[in-house]
Parts: sequence; C-alpha cells; structure tokens
Amino acid sequence: MPLTDPQPYPHPGPAPESAIPGPAGLPVLGSMLDLRRDSLTTFVNARRTHGDVVRLVAGPPGLRSVFHAVFAPEGVQQILGSQAANFRKDHPLYEEVRQAFGNGLLTSQDSDYLRQRRLVQPLFTKRRVDSYAAAITTEAGTSAERWHTAGGQTVDLVPEMNRLALRTVARILFGLDAAAAEDAFHRCAPVINAYVVRRAYVPVKVPREWPTPANLRARAATDELNALCDRIIADRRAARGAAPEAADEADGRDAGDAGDDLLSLLAAAGNDEDGSLDATEVREQVLIFLLAGHETTATSLAFTLHLLARHPEEQHRVREEIDRVLGERTPTAADLDRLPYLTQALKESMRLYPAAPVISRRAVAATEIGGYRIPAGADVVVAPWVTHRSPELWEDPERFDPRRFAPEREAERHRYAWFPFGGGPRACIGAHFSMLESVLALAVLLRTYELEAVDQEVPVAAGITLQATGPARVRLRPRDGAGE
Repeated sequence: MPLTDPQPYPHPGPAPESAIPGPAGLPVLGSMLDLRRDSLTTFVNARRTHGDVVRLVAGPPGLRSVFHAVFAPEGVQQILGSQAANFRKDHPLYEEVRQAFGNGLLTSQDSDYLRQRRLVQPLFTKRRVDSYAAAITTEAGTSAERWHTAGGQTVDLVPEMNRLALRTVARILFGLDAAAAEDAFHRCAPVINAYVVRRAYVPVKVPREWPTPANLRARAATDELNALCDRIIADRRAARGAAPEAADEADGRDAGDAGDDLLSLLAAAGNDEDGSLDATEVREQVLIFLLAGHETTATSLAFTLHLLARHPEEQHRVREEIDRVLGERTPTAADLDRLPYLTQALKESMRLYPAAPVISRRAVAATEIGGYRIPAGADVVVAPWVTHRSPELWEDPERFDPRRFAPEREAERHRYAWFPFGGGPRACIGAHFSMLESVLALAVLLRTYELEAVDQEVPVAAGITLQATGPARVRLRPRDGAGE
C-alpha cells in the first residue's frame, strides 16, 4: 500500500466560554464575597489556580455578574494594544466615573476621545511638562520644610503624599487659585470616589435622582467641585479670552503663575479641525486631571518611600546617587535622566503597587485570547496587580529589587509585563508628568531625610485607584544641615 503525506488535523478553534476555568465560589453567590472582601487577592489566587484566562461569577441567579480576567502579557497586549478597538470603556465603573466627573479623556470614546486627545495632547509634550519642574520642587520643598518640625517623630506617608501630590497638581492646573481648589477637592473627592465604586459593583442601582443620603452627599460634593471649576474657568476666559496664541506664549515658562497654568491653556486650546473645548468640556478635563493626576502619583510616592524605608540598603544607594548628581542644587527636569537608580526604585514600587491595579473593558465582538473564546458583550479585566506578580515573568516577585529595571533587563521583558500606565491608544497621557513629578519630589525628600519604617506592611484595596487601607508610617531623621 503506497504511503501518502499525512493530512494535518483541522485547527480545533478556541475553547468556548463554558470551558474557561475559574473559581467555583459559593453555591449561590459564587465569588461575590471574596471579591468584596479582597478583590486583589482573589485575582492573584485565581491566576495561581486556574491560569492566565479566568472566568469569575459573582452574585445570586438573576443578579449575577460574569466577567473574564486576562493576566498573561500577550493577552493584555491584545486588549489594550493590538485589538484595543474591540475592547471598549463600557464597563459599569467607567460609566459611574463618567456620571461623576464628566466625559473627559479617561472616559470618553470614539470621535469624542480622538477630538479631545488632539486638543489636549499639545499641553502634555515633553517640553511643556518639563516646564512644571519648578512647581513640583517648590511643593516638595514645602513638605520637606514642614516635616522638619517633626524630626525624630513619625509621619504617615499616605496622607502626606496625597497632600503633596494634590497641592502640586492643583498648582499646575489652577495657578494662583490652587489653595481653594486643593481644599475643595480634598474634601469632596473621597465622597465621590466611594460613591462611584460602590455603585459600579452593586447588582441593583438606586436611581441617582432619588433623595437617598448617599445620593445627596455625592450630589453636593459634585456640585461643589463643578461650581468651583466653572467659576475659575469663567474668570480665566474673562481675563484672557480664548486666544489660541496663549498656549504658545506660555511654552517653556514655569507653571504656577496666573495665566500660565494648565487650566488657562486648556481654555485657550483649539485648532481649525477640532475647534476648541467649551466650558463644560474644560471642566470635565480638569476634574479628570485632578482625580487621575494626584491619586496615582500620590500612590507611587508613598509606596516608593515606604519600600525604601523598609530596605535601608536600597535607600542608601538611591541617596548616594541623589547626592552625587545634585549636590546642593535643586533638581530640574534634566535630572530625570541623571537619576537612573532612583527611577528604577520608583518603577519597582509601581510594579508592586500599581496605582491602577485593575483595568476594565467590555468586548465588542467575540475574541480568542489564550486559546479561549471571550464572547461579545463580556466584561473583561486586566490586572497589573496580578501580572506584575507573575512568577513566570518576575523571579521572586514579592521581593523589592530596583535592579529589575536596569535597561538591559527591561529590554528582555514583554512590553506588557509591566504596564502601570496602561498601554496602546488609550495609554495615560500624563505618564511623563507622573514620572517627572515622582522622581523630582523623591529626590527632594530623600536628600533631606533618612526614613525608617514603622509599619512593615500596608494593607491595600482596589478602588478607582489603589487605596491604602492602613497607615504607612515612617520615622524621620533629618540629614546634616537639612532644613537649615
């Protein structure tokens, strides 16, 4: 019998949704209680037990939520990068953020997003962002000076870095109106954030119009922030008009003076193709920048300082670099590239404590990811918190080791093994600003103080951003001559 070439087996295609593994959870509630109690640990355990594509079910029959978590960097790249158009920001969390803070860059989609991005992008060029360096170091210096009175005592880095980051972004956004904006946002934002997260994950939502205590508190906080922004925007436009030339005139100057702040530049932004932002759109962009621009950076600052306080040998190496590069002078934007080990320590902190620990999307069409078929309409999450801890990607992943981010080691890793700023066409527009602010502020604080950890571990939970649920206290020791 003559031999013939073997015929290839037909490709079986992706496994159906019903074949996607996942935790069974409780008979009626599924994983609902685990997710409410500690969603980050639930995701870590799900990946460890079931792999890089997991199906989770939460809630009783009739009110049940089903979503899919994707942890491998190849799958993350599909969702955020190569097939980003198929994964929209239609998740309930984004809808709640949209209702609370408006349809800014974080939440807008399609033509609205593209128009906003084109109008706002010129305000986030490297040259423009670098001009904010003086405002950043001024605010960091104010914090260092205030800490001098607490020498030998302890401070909690969580509220301290929230205060520093909020003052910095308020100064850059609002210029001379920073104090009023900082006070209102500090008071109102926690109320709105808690309300948004709670509504995003409850199976049945009470209409926002009903006069419940939670609705009334959130509405009052939202109205206060809106009124503040509207007043400042009206003042800017009355004083300067909306001349497009204003943005060009301010380029290269230090931010913080009236007329050179980001709000004035937003109000003046425009081009022939996209027109300009109206007052409501300016306010929505400002609120999103306040939310995303201070909470994320505050998280990175607090955990970097706390990790260095827990690892004195790494703190010593970082401080040696700062002293060698800066001497007695104030850091500038040019020093971002001159402080590589400090930057590595920051990146390693952002690996262990990513400010956006979970990113949500909704699939438009059925998609194959990791050999499984994710159905159209499915809610999908990727989780930097989990991917950043994968032992297949990171040796001894719970260990703090800034050397992981040496350039040669970064080049060896998958692009989406580390993605604290997201990725693809919706990558964070403020990534360079966040890195610049963090490195310069850390340099000012670490040059002035030695830190000793009081709390060895800091409990956290996932909200709109990563939230510390306990203190991150350190003992301050002013260095020789600091604060004099």
